[in-house]
Amino acid sequence: MLLLMVLLLLLQVLLLLQQLLLLLLLLLLLLLLQLLLIMLLLQQLLILLLLLLLPLLLLLLLLVLQLLLLLQQLLLLLLLLPLPLLLLLMLLLLMLLLLLLLLLLQLLLLLQQLQILLLLLLLPLLLLLILLVLQLLLLLQQLLLLLLLLPLLLLLMLLLLMLLLLLFLLLLQLLLLLLQLLILLLLLLLPLLLILLLLVLQLLLLLQQLLLLLMLLPLLLLLMLCY
Repeated sequence: MLLLMVLLLLLQVLLLLQQLLLLLLLLLLLLLLQLLLIMLLLQQLLILLLLLLLPLLLLLLLLVLQLLLLLQQLLLLLLLLPLPLLLLLMLLLLMLLLLLLLLLLQLLLLLQQLQILLLLLLLPLLLLLILLVLQLLLLLQQLLLLLLLLPLLLLLMLLLLMLLLLLFLLLLQLLLLLLQLLILLLLLLLPLLLILLLLVLQLLLLLQQLLLLLMLLPLLLLLMLCY
């Protein structure tokens, strides 16, 4: 009887070891799958970011070129405008710049409340709107060039400040998008981490049972010898 009990105990130990090996293999497979999923997800995120940022970069380049053209024509205005016309022009341009700034702030507040993909889709539209406003400014400036030319250093400084503010806001928006993408990546990885935690707990339970069986085995052998 004791021999049968020892054999049964040994069989149970072997079965537990087999289950332990299977769980270890499953754990390794899940780790490999998790690494592959992370690599694929990062690759897709990089491709998506590149595809979404290329139009933005092109639009930014067009915006800078447009501003350079505007500044070039402003330099031509540094010659012959009379003072009343100069003041009127400055007031009109200040009003246009304030309206543009308010519009940009409203769009940024709206974009912060939307989803990530919608935000990325609306950013080129925002840049196109800025380019349209700059084109209108260029047309107005060309009309003024047909009248006369005089210095507008204050307007030049305001336009430069506007450009710096716009670039700063765009950089902040890109940083917010990257932060949201990182949060999305963490949310996608949480189920895999929970599965790995459950597997580790199962392995600990199996190891505990195996240790109990190994502790009982010498007692049974001692009983056999005594018998």
